[in-house]
Amino acid sequence: MVSALARLLLITCVILPFHGAEKLRKALDRKDVEYEKCTGNDADKPNCTRIAAESDSRTSYLNNMYNSCPQGPAGTPGREGNPGTNGIPGTPGIPGRDGIKGEKGECVSEVFEEPWKPNYKQCAWNSLNYGIDLGKIADCTFTKLRSDSALRVLFSGSLRLKCKTACCQRWYFTFNGAECTGPLPIEFIIYLDQGSPELNSTINIHRTSSVEGLCEGIRAGLVDVAIWVGTCADYPRGDASTGWNSVSRVFIEELPK
Repeated sequence: MVSALARLLLITCVILPFHGAEKLRKALDRKDVEYEKCTGNDADKPNCTRIAAESDSRTSYLNNMYNSCPQGPAGTPGREGNPGTNGIPGTPGIPGRDGIKGEKGECVSEVFEEPWKPNYKQCAWNSLNYGIDLGKIADCTFTKLRSDSALRVLFSGSLRLKCKTACCQRWYFTFNGAECTGPLPIEFIIYLDQGSPELNSTINIHRTSSVEGLCEGIRAGLVDVAIWVGTCADYPRGDASTGWNSVSRVFIEELPK
C-alpha cells in the first residue's frame, strides 16, 4: 500500500509540472502578441502596464508549482579543482637603510716564519797540553742567526787536578767574555780531598771529561765562545791540566726555543 502511494505521488510530481508548463507556454504566446503592440511611442498604453503585472504573476506561479515537490537529497561533493598557475611576481621592495657603522677592527699582520735551518760549528785541537790553573784555555767564534734562539755548547777533553792538600778547580764557558745568565752558568768542577805530599806521579790521573749546557738570551751575530779554568769558591787552587795527549773540542749549535 505504501509503495503504491509513493509511486502515485512521484507520478503526480512529474506530470503536473509538465502540464502546468504547457499551459504557461500558451499563455505566454498570447501575451507576446499583445506585448509586440506596445513598442516605440505606445509605452503608455494600458496593455503595456498589464503585461508588467502579468509578468510578476508568472513568477509567483512558477514558484508555487515547483516548491510543492519535496527536495531531493544533496548531491555528492565535486572533486577539487586543479591548482591555479603562479601569479605575476610582485614588484621589488624598497631598499633597506644603511646599518650602524661598526667599531674599528684591529690590524693583524700575518707572519710567515721560514723553516728552521741547522746551524752548528765545531772547533778541535790536538794535544793542547795546557797546564794553566787560571785563565782562558781555548775559544771558538760562532755566528748566531736569531736573537730568540738558544746556544748549546759542549767541551770534551782530558782534565786533571793534583795538589798536596784539599783543592778544587772549575772549568766553565763564557759568551763574549761573560758567563751565561740564561738561566745559569755552564760549568764543571774537580775536587780533591787529599793530595800527595810531594805532588808525585802516583795521583797524576788525566781523564777525558765533558761539560755541556744551553744558554739563552744571546743576541744574533758573532759570538765568542770560550772555555776557561779557575778556582772554586772558598777552596784553594791546585795544579790543573787540560787537553793532555788527546784531542779536545768545543761544539756549538743554535737551537729554537
